[in-house]
Amino acid sequence: MSKRRVLTGITTTGTPHLGNYVGAIRPAVAASKSPDVDAYLFLADYHALIKCQNPETVAESSRQIAATWLASGLDPNKAHFYRQSDIPEITELCWILTCNAAKGLMNRAHAYKAAVQQNEEAGEDPDYAVTMGLFSYPVLMAADILVFNAHDVPVGRDQIQHVEMARDIAQRFNHNFKPVFTLPQAVVDDNVAVLQGLDGRKMSKTYGNTIPLFETPKKLQKAINKIKTNLLEPGEPKDPDDSTVFQLWSAFACDDARAEMREAFLQGIGWGDAKKKLFELIDQSLGESRERYQQMMTNPQQLEDVLQAGAKRVRSQATELLAEVRDAVGLRPYSR
Repeated sequence: MSKRRVLTGITTTGTPHLGNYVGAIRPAVAASKSPDVDAYLFLADYHALIKCQNPETVAESSRQIAATWLASGLDPNKAHFYRQSDIPEITELCWILTCNAAKGLMNRAHAYKAAVQQNEEAGEDPDYAVTMGLFSYPVLMAADILVFNAHDVPVGRDQIQHVEMARDIAQRFNHNFKPVFTLPQAVVDDNVAVLQGLDGRKMSKTYGNTIPLFETPKKLQKAINKIKTNLLEPGEPKDPDDSTVFQLWSAFACDDARAEMREAFLQGIGWGDAKKKLFELIDQSLGESRERYQQMMTNPQQLEDVLQAGAKRVRSQATELLAEVRDAVGLRPYSR
């Protein structure tokens, strides 16, 4: 049985947080160790340029996320680990796919529609501050996926549409030219938690409500203490299913510890005690990884060497596929 190619990327626009770790990094690292999976894990730094025009932020975030993947247990010798911008075949394929992607399809992209709606509500021109990067984002994502003919793309529910668009673009190309591309499918694992942030909304850099992944213990404890809770006093029963503290606990605890904390909530554990126990659990869970992360962040050349080796491994595949794509659309040498 051949392995299934599974592709995951993280945009390099901020410091990795607990939500990134639980929702994407931890499950991707676990999947990469499966004998049935051929894992492609990458730093989506071209995508970062859509959201961030601060070059220092993009560069630092890229380094932090690379160190996070490796500190979290990723073996670059068993998975394909690379930086998007080190694979020029992705941007060449992106242009060819752009010439085959219907504008009407792009018009329906959630991010673009949301930007237009926000502008209209503010009384602005519908396309105010909308770049072609934002508008064409789904095509670049399609190129990321199709350049390695990934079978499965693990995503949150808000990203399903982009994988479906990649599938539509691939079908259109295969129909118009030749069957070059595997049709990818979005994989949503409802068992992977979407963590709430400090204010109870989805943990996201956009909302500024994140808990950084590899902060010092002191800063981690300070962040956990800021988690929004209700006004119930110690001794008053609390609903664990309506608590960010319990949700975070569940993301790191074993089944027995999860059951014990649920009972403690029902028995009225104080918020201060619950947050103290949560800090101790997360600090213990991430301690070794944090040490590895800090060591890598002080040795950027080690990270660079890993990524360059990863790019070298995957570029041969990308070059082979792009040669087939170029031939299919008529970009051929005059004599063979």
